[in-house]
Amino acid sequence: METKGPLQRLCRVQILKLLVLIISLMVVLIILSQLITFPYKSYTLTIPPVTKGILVHEVAIYNNISVTHKGGLNGSKEEGCKGYDCDHGSLISQIATKQNDSVQTDQTGQTVAVALEPTRFSYMVSVLESTVAARFSKNKLLSARDRELKRARMKIENGPMLGSTEGLHGSLYHNLSRFLRSYKLMENTLKVYIYKEGRKPIFHDPRLRGIYASEGWFMKLMEKNRNFVVRDPRKAHLFYLPFSSLKLRNTSQERTPMSRKDLEQHLKSYTSLIAGKYPFWNRTNGADHFLVACHDWAMKLTKDPMGKCIRSLCNSNLASGFKIGKDTTLPATYIRSADYPDRDLGGNPPSERPIFAFFAGGMHGDLRPILLQHWQDKEPDIKILGSMARDIESKAKYRMYMKSSKYCICARGYEVYSPRIVESIYYECVPVIISDNYVPPFFEVLNWEAFSVFVLEKDVVNLGRILRSIPDKKYLEMQKRVKMVQQHFIWHKKPVKFDLFHMILHSVWNNRVFM
Repeated sequence: METKGPLQRLCRVQILKLLVLIISLMVVLIILSQLITFPYKSYTLTIPPVTKGILVHEVAIYNNISVTHKGGLNGSKEEGCKGYDCDHGSLISQIATKQNDSVQTDQTGQTVAVALEPTRFSYMVSVLESTVAARFSKNKLLSARDRELKRARMKIENGPMLGSTEGLHGSLYHNLSRFLRSYKLMENTLKVYIYKEGRKPIFHDPRLRGIYASEGWFMKLMEKNRNFVVRDPRKAHLFYLPFSSLKLRNTSQERTPMSRKDLEQHLKSYTSLIAGKYPFWNRTNGADHFLVACHDWAMKLTKDPMGKCIRSLCNSNLASGFKIGKDTTLPATYIRSADYPDRDLGGNPPSERPIFAFFAGGMHGDLRPILLQHWQDKEPDIKILGSMARDIESKAKYRMYMKSSKYCICARGYEVYSPRIVESIYYECVPVIISDNYVPPFFEVLNWEAFSVFVLEKDVVNLGRILRSIPDKKYLEMQKRVKMVQQHFIWHKKPVKFDLFHMILHSVWNNRVFM
């Protein structure tokens, strides 16, 4: 009996130690499971080169700010970059202008940073991916439509490689098989409800000509569509707000002059109308609604009344509130004929393009005067001009110059976007994009580095040297891909597969699926 007491006490101690060990293991497993489930909880990335922050939907993502960037690229201390091998072919700059603060506050009061330093195209893609991952970490009850989209998302991410590429070339895309799976699911799944509310000319009255024609053509084709549009809003995955930012602006000028606040209030009254009449806006605060707008003011006008919506905007300026992963870029297309939007496409073959680089345009903003100062009449095969006349003959000459040029300079004006980017593609001229904060159209799908060149605004003085450092073989590959990607930027009176109407809708669909 004397030995039994100590033995029992020893057993109890061992059991207690075992229990403590088991509890400790359970705590460790719980912590590990949380880390695995929420890999982006800290919202920190360390992808070079440095960027002090980029405005994305509900997530402030930062790079490694201990790295310095003083004009040179890839660790170079050289002021600027003077050759294509310096990565100008894979860079999109995000240098904020002086009037932009480095920090902004979104609608929820959350502080988010605005990009201040140059960043790679691949970095923008990584931001999109991390934003999607951050959204997926939020648990919520799903509606019937959301469950359909969740199934579509699973098929897009985990579907098999497709045997047929339907004539598309893989080098143009980040992941062609994934894009085709998504596109096919959009065709078979997506349903859109269009609100009937809203008076002309601001609502339901598309303008089909001019540099803002993209919003009009999309409205026209969307309202006539029978494959995607449904009459019963309960069946819809997306809700389209059919207004024209151009008509909103022009109407205010033609009648009593209205301030931006007045125009914002006009849109706010519209959202209040549909929110009071239907339950769908209030259900998500407009997050499953979308708009398509091309006027320069559209981003700021829609920021408050429609800020939660998916916004397809021509003015996709990262430094002014464009949110990767929520907003999409609307290609600006200059359409001269509403009857023949696809007229006069194509250009000379590479061997018959005597102009090495071409630009003509008004001296809008502060970049174009620098371009003109450094490159007008400097080299015989580089044709940099100011504004050309607007008569028919001068417009034909402008198109002839583009069709006869190897590289077409697409320099930003007052805003980051330019219809020259799509014009270059129409005339099979390799676009040279000089616009530091611009997010190119469909960048979540298209590999823009395969068919265009990006040059930092500060390196415009080295433009000739940068372009001449591109090997002829590389140019011929890019020019060939420009011709292949052209189909994605063409308007048709009756939409065809993979055309501009479907690509815009797919970019909205993509953001809705991965919301």
